Amino acid sequence: MRDLLPLAEKVASLLKARHETVAVAESSAGGLISAALLAQPGASAYFLGGGVIYTYASRRLFLGLPDAALASIRPATEPYALLLARTVRQRLGATWGLAETGATGPTGNRYGDAAGHACLGVAGPLERAITLEKGQADRCANMRAFAAAALELLAQLSTLTLPTAER
Repeated sequence: MRDLLPLAEKVASLLKARHETVAVAESSAGGLISAALLAQPGASAYFLGGGVIYTYASRRLFLGLPDAALASIRPATEPYALLLARTVRQRLGATWGLAETGATGPTGNRYGDAAGHACLGVAGPLERAITLEKGQADRCANMRAFAAAALELLAQLSTLTLPTAER
């Protein structure tokens, strides 16, 4: 996790400077995104909460998303990552929602995605979703790569928004 700390420090600094907050819904990263953000001093100023949304049951229970809400959205896709990001943001009242979903490995997921596939979504003053294809079956390396990419995406978007006083 040590390799994630510089990115998390960057995100933490941006959020604290702007008095903004984040909520996280992660899956294949297994809590690494939240852990990296919480490892920063003063995390209570910007981190509102997060969850590892790894199963249908956890999605229903923690995010309140019924199966019917996904009738036209397949998991482990950009639209699904954005839905998770929007939902966790709304449920926790955060400035930003950050979500990750994918297949860490060593095999692919039940939806046909190969190991090393992740979709990341950020919802807030700006929204973006991206797909990451690592092409490797190393579960731990993929988890770290997914978490790093999610933190970097949030850092990129939060630097593009106007400071709170100018909104």
